[in-house]
Amino acid sequence: MGVDMAYQEILDEVELLHGVGGRLEGLAEQHPRATEALLTIAGNVRSVATLLAVLVATKLHGNDGSGSSD
Repeated sequence: MGVDMAYQEILDEVELLHGVGGRLEGLAEQHPRATEALLTIAGNVRSVATLLAVLVATKLHGNDGSGSSD
């Protein structure tokens, strides 16, 4: 598997995680007793997705152009 393909697979997961966050927000609207907890979890899931996207961006644009910042 090439490096670019690996990064794309991670970015695909980022999109899925954003979708999970959105679905959790929808559930929060439907279940008032769990709204606060679900919104917190949704925010955390989206934060993880953002961190993964940043990881890909920083590794993809390494100083030497090889995709590695080591």
